[in-house]
Amino acid sequence: MSDSIRIDKWLWAVRIYKTRSLATEACKSGRIKLNEHSIKPSHWIKVGEIYKISKNGFNLTFQVSGLIAKRVSASEAAKHKIDLTPPEEYSKKRDILELAPPVRPRGSGRPTKKERREMDQLWDLE
Repeated sequence: MSDSIRIDKWLWAVRIYKTRSLATEACKSGRIKLNEHSIKPSHWIKVGEIYKISKNGFNLTFQVSGLIAKRVSASEAAKHKIDLTPPEEYSKKRDILELAPPVRPRGSGRPTKKERREMDQLWDLE
């Protein structure tokens, strides 16, 4: 195993991004940072470095604990990264999901008067 690997390849291999092209695009747009500096997709990473990743409105922080070049199972990929993301970021995701409007199945028709009152109560809590 080599002592360094490209950041875009590592992000894809440890399953932070679904495709390598998404990881490359994230690097190019400045969403991947090392020491508060944006990095290029061709940046060579080393074990122990800490990266801040902005993904879908969340700020994730990962430390490289191992280098991996090929995409493997999620349990194996978890061995190559340490999640340092503060718990507030994960609670932010939970809060967003709780505030999401209720989903009605397609084709279920108009809401009944009771369902409408329940939806109005949800929005009044804000």
